[in-house]
Amino acid sequence: MSGGNPGPAGDAGAARAAGTNPGPAGNPGPAGDAGPTPVRDEDAAVRASRGVSIRDVAAAAGVSYQTVSRVINGHPSVRQSTRDLVRATIEDLDFRPNRAARALAGGPAQSVTVLTPDTSLYGSSAAIKGIEEAARAAGFAVGIRVVESAEPADVGDAVMRAVEPGGALIVIAYYKAGTMTLAAVPPEIPMAALVETPTGDEGAGKPWVWLDDRKAALDATRYLLGLGHRTVHYVSIPYSTRVSQRMAGWRAALETAGAPAPEPVHGGWTPRSGYSAGQALAADPQVTAVLCGNDDLALGVMRAMHEAGRPVPEQVSVVGFDDTPTAEFLTPPLTTVRMDFTELGRACFALLRGLVDPRAVTPRQPSPRPELIVRESAAPPPARRGGRT
Repeated sequence: MSGGNPGPAGDAGAARAAGTNPGPAGNPGPAGDAGPTPVRDEDAAVRASRGVSIRDVAAAAGVSYQTVSRVINGHPSVRQSTRDLVRATIEDLDFRPNRAARALAGGPAQSVTVLTPDTSLYGSSAAIKGIEEAARAAGFAVGIRVVESAEPADVGDAVMRAVEPGGALIVIAYYKAGTMTLAAVPPEIPMAALVETPTGDEGAGKPWVWLDDRKAALDATRYLLGLGHRTVHYVSIPYSTRVSQRMAGWRAALETAGAPAPEPVHGGWTPRSGYSAGQALAADPQVTAVLCGNDDLALGVMRAMHEAGRPVPEQVSVVGFDDTPTAEFLTPPLTTVRMDFTELGRACFALLRGLVDPRAVTPRQPSPRPELIVRESAAPPPARRGGRT
């Protein structure tokens, strides 16, 4: 189209459906007009400068943002009159035309937003890497939104801001704020989640993926008991479920072996927290084996044992969780349980893609199995080695 002459009557609508907008010179004015004079009012200038959000559409249409989301995602529960109003408002406000056009036409999602309470901890960062790699290969755009706290207002705001037309969500629900976020996602929004190991059949039929924390802890504890340790002490990371499956696996291994079960030490996420726990454990000469809820805790425990004159593994064996990239380079190299969060992230995206686009050939990938990686930080206790220290 050129020279300000209107094309066929369907051109403007076709351009919108394709996710493009005809230029001002190509828009015909009312019947009989020589042609429109482009006018850009102040409100339009403000919208263009900051971008139109789903909340702007909802406010302009006089409906909730959930209703706008339902219309965009083709949910059948919206009245036709409301659907027409929302669609007209989306067009009037020029709301993300490319994605909106695909969504209104019934096309599959083309973007995913990852909601997570933390991007710095190993599990989250590795999972995001896997999600991003799989999404990029499938032609999806990826966004990250951090849930600032477990306050209900912060959780609700993060979910609301993450909802986009033609988009889907992945929730990393490893911490309290993550589980609250998972519960706050409206049911009509396409979503998958990475969760801690569910209890019983809690995860059956849910769009969730997880690693088997219980079996991983069971195997690690059995390994230490098999070396001849009388019992195994446990330094726990925080957990967001009713029952920590890592702790449950540790207890189950001790009970099966008839070994005494010491009180677990509740730690945090960092080496500093492990160091504090390690100082208390080092003061007890009966402690010869420690299982830690992650590798950072194990690093702190090993330092505390070193300072207390209880070398690892000659006097105390230490086993970690996750197999972070630095674990094999510690002194001694850390025996740990490899938890492949990167592969789990890929599996989560594959699950999500199958939900939003049944036409895509994305067979559900099995969650990776935890694997005990034996290195040099665990050995038989001194008594089993002739009392050597």
